[in-house]
Amino acid sequence: MNYTKEVSNKLNDLLTKNYDAEAGYKLAKDKVESNRLQDFFEKQQQERYNFGHELKNEIRSYGEEVDKGTSVKGDAHRTWMNIKSTFTYDNEEAILEEAIRGEKSAVEEYNEILSETTLPPSTKSLLTKHRDNIQGALNKVNAMEEIA
Repeated sequence: MNYTKEVSNKLNDLLTKNYDAEAGYKLAKDKVESNRLQDFFEKQQQERYNFGHELKNEIRSYGEEVDKGTSVKGDAHRTWMNIKSTFTYDNEEAILEEAIRGEKSAVEEYNEILSETTLPPSTKSLLTKHRDNIQGALNKVNAMEEIA
């Protein structure tokens, strides 16, 4: 496998995970009553949508194909989140816990790809921006959970 294909495969994996996060935030927004949480989840949903478009452009810049759709793992996570929120007394706290888990995982995945020293500068810059924004969202979710 050539380098360009290898990098685009990793970016497609991140793209799929951003699709998953976007769909997860939409579900979370629909499951909470707090306007503050709804606004936060909607903002994160939009941000992940934007990340997806940026990743698509980066993949295309390599001359590679863009994958479309969410992952089976992401679909299963949202189903579990849906079931958990239905049966949990304090569903907003449960949803925040799931958001924390998802964001921690996303930061780790971005860090793993960013640790490669051979990434082109445009890709490294894009992924660093995404990772830093996700870390900021993680910090906000952690703070909201502490208040809840």
